[in-house]
Amino acid sequence: MADILPDRPLSSLFTELTRETAALFRQEIRLARAELSDKARQAGRGAAEIAIGGLLLFVALLTLAATAVLALMNVVQPWLAALIVAVAVGLIGIVVLSKGLSNIRTGNLAPKRTMDSLRDNTRWAKEQLR
Repeated sequence: MADILPDRPLSSLFTELTRETAALFRQEIRLARAELSDKARQAGRGAAEIAIGGLLLFVALLTLAATAVLALMNVVQPWLAALIVAVAVGLIGIVVLSKGLSNIRTGNLAPKRTMDSLRDNTRWAKEQLR
């Protein structure tokens, strides 16, 4: 069976491997930039939506708190009604804030596909050098 690959010196093969490996890593860097740019746009849109939604919920919460104070004024003194509502809203706020901070800490914004691909490419390059 004829040899498909032409006979080439080992130095030529290593030169080509080095050139191809460098090109591969440049492509991986371009992929990482594109992926990070996409994640940044996604995070920006999400942040804007969170801000608008949060503002609207804040207005609704203020209205609801005022309604609760007015309702409690029929049962207790006005100052006590306001204090009860403020403490209840504050406790709920602490719980929600803690949950949000926990979600941000555990969120993964790293370019996972790119990192996996770089790991695979590094493994492949090491195998080629053996």
